[in-house]
Amino acid sequence: MTYTEIDYSVSEQIATITLDRPEQLNAFTHVMRGELIAAFDEADSDDGVRAVIVTGAGRAFCAGADLSAGEDTFNGEANHVRAEAYSELGEVDGVPRDGGGTVALRIAAMRKPVIGAFNGAAVGVGVTMTLPMDIRLAAESAKFGFVFTRRGILPEAASSWFLPRVVGISQAMEWAATGRIFGSAEALSGRLVSRVVADDELIPTARSICREIAEHTSGVSVAVARQLMWGMFSADSPWEAHRLDSKGINVLGAGADAAEGVGSFLAKRAPEFPLRVSQDYPDFMPEWPARPEGV
Repeated sequence: MTYTEIDYSVSEQIATITLDRPEQLNAFTHVMRGELIAAFDEADSDDGVRAVIVTGAGRAFCAGADLSAGEDTFNGEANHVRAEAYSELGEVDGVPRDGGGTVALRIAAMRKPVIGAFNGAAVGVGVTMTLPMDIRLAAESAKFGFVFTRRGILPEAASSWFLPRVVGISQAMEWAATGRIFGSAEALSGRLVSRVVADDELIPTARSICREIAEHTSGVSVAVARQLMWGMFSADSPWEAHRLDSKGINVLGAGADAAEGVGSFLAKRAPEFPLRVSQDYPDFMPEWPARPEGV
């Protein structure tokens, strides 16, 4: 499709999604929301894509929700443009679904690894929607803020589920309760990001990780590992992981990628894994995140 508020490109088996409203600091809109979901759909369905990078154009990653509607930005009853835009998302318990949450849940369901590359400010939905990403890298100049309580609303994009699991409940509550802006060093010490690099090294570092994935691993194995890692966050017991591990070892172990992985290792050559995620993703894997009944 043609994108207007993001840019989508693929090279070296890496899809790069760039939030592309630089003059508005890449502020989040209903148009951007739809385009992000379409881009993740495109990347997930393309066997030529092994990993995805998300970054921002210009000096910000995403400054949060577009506030051009002023005091009625979040008021669906008064802001009819917003109400109409989000009505297409359907409802949860009789109210329109949260737009940031639709992006976060689409990222959560990905079968390709997603790397967030924070090139600048990531505030509000600009940071909450990234919590389901698998790896988050920050430029030294990046800044973050879970500013919702300072705007009279609440952390959205399912962040009340993701953030405590990513950084721990105490750190999550400190950032959510204060709503303050903090820098990349605090993001690293709080485990929001896994690495801080010089500004000009951000995208090269992200692409290096993606190339390592693309060149050395089975796409099906990575897809299964990603879904298991996230899905087991809400499992009642490690027995649930053991049950799925046992199925996976039996199914994948008998497959062509396992034969190629062992064979290429013993022959000391680069692997050429034949299986494709679009065709060979195993059916024993449960859907994650599981959609509640009636939603």
